[in-house]
Amino acid sequence: MQIQEDSFPGLYQSADKASLDSQNKYYLCLSFYLGLLVIAAAVSYLVPVNTYGALLSALLFLVTLGILIYLKTNKPDDIWYNGRAVAESVKTLSWKWIMKVEPFHEDKSAEADFLADLKKVLKQNKSLSTVLNSTEGVKEPITDVMRSVRSLSFDDRKGLYKKQRIDDQANWYTKKAIFNKKKASSWFCFSVLLHSAAIIMLVYRVYDSTLSLPVEVIATAASAVLTWIQAKKHNELSSSYSLAAHEIGLIKSEWQPVTESEFSDFVNNTENAFSREHTQWIARKVDT
Repeated sequence: MQIQEDSFPGLYQSADKASLDSQNKYYLCLSFYLGLLVIAAAVSYLVPVNTYGALLSALLFLVTLGILIYLKTNKPDDIWYNGRAVAESVKTLSWKWIMKVEPFHEDKSAEADFLADLKKVLKQNKSLSTVLNSTEGVKEPITDVMRSVRSLSFDDRKGLYKKQRIDDQANWYTKKAIFNKKKASSWFCFSVLLHSAAIIMLVYRVYDSTLSLPVEVIATAASAVLTWIQAKKHNELSSSYSLAAHEIGLIKSEWQPVTESEFSDFVNNTENAFSREHTQWIARKVDT
């Protein structure tokens, strides 16, 4: 039995979509903002100092100001982080429920307790109410797939948890760690290239002060790249994801001897490990 994204409650899918959409909006706006700053600097260098050049530069800076105001007032990054927090919380609760572990191990109260926890998550994140998809919200919070997995034998549930939760997370964190490491290296090389170009141009100016070189444009581009690197946090994410991947590797080695009486603690500890990296990531964002 395969657990897909739509196997979880509608709240998960709605929060996940809101988070991804807001993340895309945030990075799109930031890329336009930084790109237009570089273009404005290039216009100031290339276009003659006249009325048209001044108007064009003013228009570009007006657009960047509009983007800055949008980011400040709409705060897509807050929606991105809050949506991800809700989605991950719902997924963790769902895995505990379908694995039939504490606090959802008693069949008589499992559904009521699960629904109560979903309501608590939603209540704590009322700020997302304007962006959550109402279509997903009307779906049954406990899906047929969730019920089917919960009804499996212990051995089947244990095997499914290993394959579709532990292995899946191990692969995800490993791929993300490699991806962010490569991206961090690429952006670092690009930043070094821009700084080197600016230094070379400044040295040329020493020998020939009449030479017109786009030092300011390169400097603006270098600053834009630095801001982008800080926003993407590739180095931090690479280290964090790599650490999580190693921790999950240790969890995989503990899975085989786990008995039915130990399974509840094992799943809860594993889910705590999965959420730890994300919780720390949210905390770093709040601190900034």
